[in-house]
Amino acid sequence: MSTPRGHLVRSEIAEQPAVADRVLSAAGGDLARTARLLREAAPRAVLLTARGTSDHAALYAKYLLEVGLGLPCGLTSTSTLTVYGATPDLRGVLWIAVSQSGGSPDLVESTAAARRAGATTLAVTNNPSSPLAAAAEHHLDVHAGPELAVAATKSYTAQLLTLWLLVTAWRGGDLTPAHAVPGFLAQAVAAPDVPDVAARYRFVDRLVLTARGYSYPTAREAALKLMETSYLSAQAFSAADLMHGPLAMVDADRPVIAVVPEGPGGEAVTPVLAALHERGADVCAVAPAGLAPQATVRLALPSGIPEDLAPVVQIVPLQRLALEMAVARGLDPDAPRGLRKVTETR
Repeated sequence: MSTPRGHLVRSEIAEQPAVADRVLSAAGGDLARTARLLREAAPRAVLLTARGTSDHAALYAKYLLEVGLGLPCGLTSTSTLTVYGATPDLRGVLWIAVSQSGGSPDLVESTAAARRAGATTLAVTNNPSSPLAAAAEHHLDVHAGPELAVAATKSYTAQLLTLWLLVTAWRGGDLTPAHAVPGFLAQAVAAPDVPDVAARYRFVDRLVLTARGYSYPTAREAALKLMETSYLSAQAFSAADLMHGPLAMVDADRPVIAVVPEGPGGEAVTPVLAALHERGADVCAVAPAGLAPQATVRLALPSGIPEDLAPVVQIVPLQRLALEMAVARGLDPDAPRGLRKVTETR
């Protein structure tokens, strides 16, 4: 009997509640110590470096750090160090490198260069024995376990939860809200509306994803998943940027997926949803019940998730959507064409 297409992705999506439990169980060890060290180091700024899916986790960390700690943060261009040989003064800077495998040469080389330039360096990976973990001064394991599907799923939510716990512990905040995450993830894994939305968009060639604030990385990661598994053109925009020009390309034939959390980020998306409704756009809202009433269809989320934690859960129905759309198109999301689990760039 042949193995069903997408069985690895489906299995790893389903593992996410258990992975979150492991992340939470480990929070009192290396993570607590790292948070204490960072509090004592008191960096003046943070630089985040990553590629692909991990880049979206780094973007999420940028929101956590800027809002929660008031630290200026930037996403790096590793080529300034690895290609052009720049030697910046990074004293007083925290460098955080996020990677599932910890094996991409540009992340390893740039982290080593940042350390030589005076930065405090931290690697957040799913592989404690990786070259990136060795290159950094400090390391955090995201405890996702071996991820076999090329399209990352469980390692992404593990990265998000680890980064939320780190930043919250660093600022001396309450970690209790995170203990509800495994239950929220279990609801998202079992939500019944994904197959209907996948069938609706099965033949779509182009779509737009949008969000604001903490949820913007969710839109970007979902776009990547849809591109790499279903080979369609998926573009992600901040809802603010969408109103500054790209709105012109939206019509009834180009669906929009809007991620709408409870909180200020969701409120900021509301006028954009109204504009999309006026244009007759087909809008799928990834949102709790009661939000985004203008939406045509919905991927429902549990209510009561704090906005800064919501991205850990929001991505799951979109991972499932990418999976179901790929399978419906006769594709195998476990092994997208031309992609490898570890991508080596310099």
